[in-house]
Amino acid sequence: MKKKDITVLVCGAAGKMGQSVIRAVDAEAGMKIVSAVDRLGNPNIGTDVGTICGISEVGVKLGGNLKDAISKTQPDVMVDFTMPEIVFVNAEIALKAGVRVVIGTTGMTKDDIAELSKFSKQNGVGTIVAPNFAIGAVLMMKFAKEASKYFSHAEIIEYHHDKKLDAPSGTAIKTAEMMSDARKEFGRDSVKGKETIKNALGATGPSNIHIHSVRLPGYVAHQETILASSGQTLTIRHDSYDRASFMPGVLMSIRKAMELDHLVYGLENII
Repeated sequence: MKKKDITVLVCGAAGKMGQSVIRAVDAEAGMKIVSAVDRLGNPNIGTDVGTICGISEVGVKLGGNLKDAISKTQPDVMVDFTMPEIVFVNAEIALKAGVRVVIGTTGMTKDDIAELSKFSKQNGVGTIVAPNFAIGAVLMMKFAKEASKYFSHAEIIEYHHDKKLDAPSGTAIKTAEMMSDARKEFGRDSVKGKETIKNALGATGPSNIHIHSVRLPGYVAHQETILASSGQTLTIRHDSYDRASFMPGVLMSIRKAMELDHLVYGLENII
């Protein structure tokens, strides 16, 4: 391992996103996997994570205790793709130990993010929280924000695989938040019908943007933002067909976290 290598710990390492991160970091010059953690009781505990990921052995065995992994390997950056109920605790442990954090797990509340921002600032440790690491998805959000200045109505439809734990997706929420920065209120005045099934017209998000979540096997991560005004619509869509689409953003975030002493929310703020 060279001196310049950024050492990386992956939380949720046995999951699909965790495995993708391990493969990406292992193949990236200037980075090195030094720790990998998943839930205690995972049948792969003790197995080399390279074997789990379908690549050559990397000399790192999957563990089940984050504190022990940090203590033993002193990583520069922790990448977390776990579950909404444990990501905050993982991040708090890492930040208090002086480990920079890159979070791709969605489902955290605004209060959670504010609290992590406080920990990050107090410890002078960089943190990046991104609802989506695909560069195309970030551009979709930026385009939707720009278009919101010119269209009075908007809805978001997001499509994900059936194992996704949160709805709506973090990307959909972040898109709506960015759009609301450009237009404080989107109209729903033309919708007069009565919902015969609750939320048939979608859940109401920021600035009255209705958000629809689809969960089906076969999808990975997809979203379309539909903007409308009298006589026209504009649809902005992004599709991730493979988790490899997220890896350039993850690698960029690992490098950027090394330069930060505070929390940044959203990949659009570092590209």
